[in-house]
Amino acid sequence: MNFGNGKEKKPAWLNPSVIVFALAIVFALILASTSFVIVDQTEDAVITRFGKYHTTLGPGLHFKAPFGIDKNYNVPTKVIQTEQFGFRTLKGGVSNTYENNLTKESTMLTGDLNIVDVEWIIQYRIDDPKAWLFNVHENVRATTIRDISQSVINALVGDRAILDVIGPERTSIETKALTMMNDKLDEFGLGVTITTVQLQNIVPPAGVQSAFEDVNKAIQDMNRLINEGKEAYNTEIPKASGDAEKMILEAQGYATERVNEAKGDVARFNSVYAEYRKAPAVTRQRLYLETIEELFDSNTGSTLVDKKLGNFLPVKNLSAAGVIKGEN
Repeated sequence: MNFGNGKEKKPAWLNPSVIVFALAIVFALILASTSFVIVDQTEDAVITRFGKYHTTLGPGLHFKAPFGIDKNYNVPTKVIQTEQFGFRTLKGGVSNTYENNLTKESTMLTGDLNIVDVEWIIQYRIDDPKAWLFNVHENVRATTIRDISQSVINALVGDRAILDVIGPERTSIETKALTMMNDKLDEFGLGVTITTVQLQNIVPPAGVQSAFEDVNKAIQDMNRLINEGKEAYNTEIPKASGDAEKMILEAQGYATERVNEAKGDVARFNSVYAEYRKAPAVTRQRLYLETIEELFDSNTGSTLVDKKLGNFLPVKNLSAAGVIKGEN
């Protein structure tokens, strides 16, 4: 038997140097894990120091004070988020209570006291992560956005007649709803910007839906006829304008031609008159001979007859071959 000296040998891992080394490793791991924050490309990180806002960091790897002195809250500021109203895109089944809630949020009263079912979506993004985290409790952020959206759409639909809501006012409702929602969100300091408001199905209650479909069809036919009329107008009016312009230009050209011709005749007459004044007898004789030459020109193919036979021989003119035939 080995009685020894009464002292048991301690394991190697209980050696003080080993314990100190292990504690140093643990400390280094804790220090490393709490000293850095990784921010995704779609996020911003809000850093708090001792629970108070300190700074906001963009995407990348950043250093922070360790051991919980600084805490980070990553907020998806680059992600477009969507809320649906009056319908949900779901893979599974939907309970009756859930369907009733959807019906309640989509059923609205129009300005002419008709009931209409309106479905719409909004898209938003977080543009102020500090306000998003600290101005509204996290449990009511989505509810606040939904409540604002519902109140704005209800107000806009309530200011319009049902036919306007179904037809020509859709774009106006979307544009005004976008502005009004963002104004409300800015007032509450939620740190969110609505980027899109899009109306989906807008239908009357089931009992009168067929009648409204007939009205919509009539409106579509009216718009089609108006467009066809505008198309015909745009086709015919430019053509008529072109024809009128052409006629005006032709008339102006004709007027210019006649004026120039008249001016030429006046100039020629004045020239002949000037020569006539210099030698009246000679000029008179020349004019007479030129007139006779023109009358007896065989190329004219005309017949000359003097009624009284006082100035000319009784001659019947003038065949194309230039043969002169006498008359008794």
